[in-house]
Amino acid sequence: MRYIADLHIHSKYSRACSKDLDIPHIFQWAKIKGIDIVGTGDFTHPGWLKHLKENLVPAASGLFKFKDDPTSVFFMLTAELSCIYSQGGKCRRIHLCILAPDFLTVDKIIAALLKRKVNLSADGRPIMGLSAQEVAKIVFDINPLAMVIPAHAWTPWFSVFGSHSGFNTLEECFGEMTKYIYSIETGLSSDPPMNWRLSALDKITLISNSDAHSPANLGREANVFEIAETEVSFNEICRIIKEKDQKRFLYTIEFFPEEGKYHWDGHRDCQVQFKPAQTQKNKGLCPVCKKPLTIGVVNQVEKLADRPEGFTPKTIGFKSLVPLPEIIASVVGVGKSSKKVTAIYQDLIAKGGNEFKILLDLSASELEKITTPDIVLAINNVRSGQVEISAGYDGVYGVVKVLKEGSIIKPKQKSLF
Repeated sequence: MRYIADLHIHSKYSRACSKDLDIPHIFQWAKIKGIDIVGTGDFTHPGWLKHLKENLVPAASGLFKFKDDPTSVFFMLTAELSCIYSQGGKCRRIHLCILAPDFLTVDKIIAALLKRKVNLSADGRPIMGLSAQEVAKIVFDINPLAMVIPAHAWTPWFSVFGSHSGFNTLEECFGEMTKYIYSIETGLSSDPPMNWRLSALDKITLISNSDAHSPANLGREANVFEIAETEVSFNEICRIIKEKDQKRFLYTIEFFPEEGKYHWDGHRDCQVQFKPAQTQKNKGLCPVCKKPLTIGVVNQVEKLADRPEGFTPKTIGFKSLVPLPEIIASVVGVGKSSKKVTAIYQDLIAKGGNEFKILLDLSASELEKITTPDIVLAINNVRSGQVEISAGYDGVYGVVKVLKEGSIIKPKQKSLF
């Protein structure tokens, strides 16, 4: 049975996150998106932990369900921790995803962090002065079945390979704990082919998650597993990741990495957007204000890579998608949060079942029965990678065009708009 899993999200207790990020809304949106397994996020926050214990009931081994509707959507206990510390004469800022199999493990992790004077009440993604290696040791000493996964591994400011705050290798970051790091999260600004350029990551399983700060962003990246219905569990999901089981891990669902907000180098304030060669030519400085540019993911991958572009190993595959609201918005020419886009989206979900079914499963002929020719063409363009993107940089998301100029089908055909 296919399971689509988004294992890194946040709650309403995290900074700059929607107040709708509670279990009922996460459950509702997981069903709309077609997500079968979703992380809880933020289990270290006392208010959120109380909410989780009140709203989740045990289901498959190590997984949970919403008490008010235990018929669908599994929840996994997850959190993201922010480690800010000095190592090697440099300030390091590393974000880590923690996956836990039960509340007992969660309670012990919380107790261990509180013992080390970490303030867990200030933010759903707590900031601590502990090193990534120390956090990994704390987690694995408490429960070896838990997982520690570097979050959005290439983001410039807060990641294991970040150009401004990270390391050049996993070993530099995790030391003797590296042997227990089985996976990294690619993040929105990189995709598997970019990571395949590093032979050091050949044994590492690449996963993708939304890091959603609002319910509507659930599933913008995800993981697709094939697991027998009787075998779905926390341990089986972790085994698949740890063993890089290509029979069970079908593929990841990815942003087109250019759409990520740190793909290229740049300086947002001056609207400067550079490819690595341009950055090198300008000696890493913004040509407008002469301040250092934010070095993006493409540049950092190029720095660490030991393989050429296009290298393709035999490994877990991926599919690049654009979220359905963005596809609709690009077709109709208005913002993705507009009333018009929302109305079309809701109509499509009602007719098509859920977002992933529409984006991944329905044939062109099936899509033609539920939406306009423009949107069918746009979805097919996304599936075949025929999109045009102005790449993101320095915190600015890239802009995706899913229809070429002049390709929109005019109103001689019936429109639902």
